[in-house]
Amino acid sequence: MRKSDKVIITSATTGAMHMPCMSPFLPLTPEQIVEDSLAAADAGAAIIHLHARRPEDGMPTTDVNVYERFLRPLKERTNAIINITTGQPHFGTPEEVIEARLSAPLKFAPEMCSFNMGPMNPAPWALYDKLKDRVKFDWELKFMESSKGATMINSYTLMERIAKQLGEERGVVFEFECFDIGHLYALALIADKGWVKPPFFVQSIFGFIGGLGTDADHLMHMRETAEKLFGDDYHWSVLAAGRDQLRMITIGAATGSHVRVGLEDSLWAGKGQLAHSSADQVKRIRTVLEQLSLEIATPDEARAILGTKGAKNVNF
Repeated sequence: MRKSDKVIITSATTGAMHMPCMSPFLPLTPEQIVEDSLAAADAGAAIIHLHARRPEDGMPTTDVNVYERFLRPLKERTNAIINITTGQPHFGTPEEVIEARLSAPLKFAPEMCSFNMGPMNPAPWALYDKLKDRVKFDWELKFMESSKGATMINSYTLMERIAKQLGEERGVVFEFECFDIGHLYALALIADKGWVKPPFFVQSIFGFIGGLGTDADHLMHMRETAEKLFGDDYHWSVLAAGRDQLRMITIGAATGSHVRVGLEDSLWAGKGQLAHSSADQVKRIRTVLEQLSLEIATPDEARAILGTKGAKNVNF
């Protein structure tokens, strides 16, 4: 693992798994996404990770016109690194899904994009009985019901395309999202093929159904495996879902990782207390980091650490 004097905080604004019925504070419109992201950046986040939602009802969308409504204002108002997802859920044939998921990253060529390292089985359907009487929009019920039969596609064919068209051709730096130990081996494989090159920004993810749980020994096993595969050719970051967010990223930070927070990953700012914004979570982890005598990276320091192309070289 590459050591750094500064800790990079990533804030993930809204994601695609949480639904409006789960929190009144979840950013849904472009304007809300902008304000949440700016507050997180002001609180200390160097990277803002972004998904898009349909303004009228908050349904996840891949519409480039919606992305444009918040990407341009954010670039004008913050120096934070903009990171666009390549994992936005979409319904249709595998070909349609892939085209939709890559439409915004290919058009806007941001400094960073997420890069999922294997298939996933999202499980909103497991919440159906708990949330069915609280839904605000029809799509929420359909989303939960359909997720039982859905697998998020992340084939090697798709990985090769992402690596070539975003990394090689557009100079995008990747946040390699690893939900399981096997995802690290998938990254090692595509690196061996020459599709991606070190140093890798490895985002170790815990607490999502279908991936590793939030046990500390899983976190250490993830780090040990990454050390074995990549040596000092990677930067390490940690995120965790729900109530275990702060505990897991604190363990990670204490052992050398960067950290990610935000309403995409957790809706909470303490036991039984909904976060009013992603900034609530940035402030909490910043306090922890400073108590550990760790310094927070600015956006430009994060650019230097990760080697991004700079905000002037994006297409928005």
